[in-house]
Amino acid sequence: MTHSSVLACPAQLAGELADSVQYQGRKASRQGSEQRRLSILDAALRIIVRDGLRGVRHRAVAAEAGVPLSATTYYFKDIQDLISDSFVLFVERSSASLALLWADIARDFQGLAGAVDANPLLRRQMAEQLIELIVAHVQAKVRDGNAELLAELAFRQEALTNPTLTPLAMAHQQLRLQFAELALRALGSAAPVEDAQVLTTLILRMEYHALVDGADNLDLPGQSAVLRRFLNLAIGL
Repeated sequence: MTHSSVLACPAQLAGELADSVQYQGRKASRQGSEQRRLSILDAALRIIVRDGLRGVRHRAVAAEAGVPLSATTYYFKDIQDLISDSFVLFVERSSASLALLWADIARDFQGLAGAVDANPLLRRQMAEQLIELIVAHVQAKVRDGNAELLAELAFRQEALTNPTLTPLAMAHQQLRLQFAELALRALGSAAPVEDAQVLTTLILRMEYHALVDGADNLDLPGQSAVLRRFLNLAIGL
């Protein structure tokens, strides 16, 4: 596999996941109806982030979305379908975002990847760009008020007991691992599969600190130093 093909794969995988999600609720037949359905799902996600899963009720979601109560019961026969489809929408959007994230990396790396094996300085440069992109990704989530982080945490917890969401959660997790594996493979890791699991865990750790410490207290230089230390061990910077 060439470096260029390695770098091209993750965006495609993310796009395929975004395109493959399946909703449980009633499908919209018109564009206006689709907008209403999406506004209901967005409202449910806001409630999940703000009040937790127990706050998701047809009446509460209808009030949050500014639609009649009959609209939520028309599209979603029960609360379980409403919750499941809210997380499906989250995964669809998250996957599309990850595709764009990798596209940014690929553009920067494309001119460097072919020569990285022969030039350790280029490997370090690529590693620093990867660290900067990961940090920027976490910063963006923090600037969004942690809504995406809280939604993802709720999604992972719900998937533990909701068999409808379990395959989607596994696919979303695998997508993260695939991104990390291919990045590490491009950087020359001798064990990209194993190293990807460690890198993914470190990123989850960063997101956890973003939630617990808050935007003002998040030690991004310290988190970057942890990533740099790991990459030094993994690829010998």
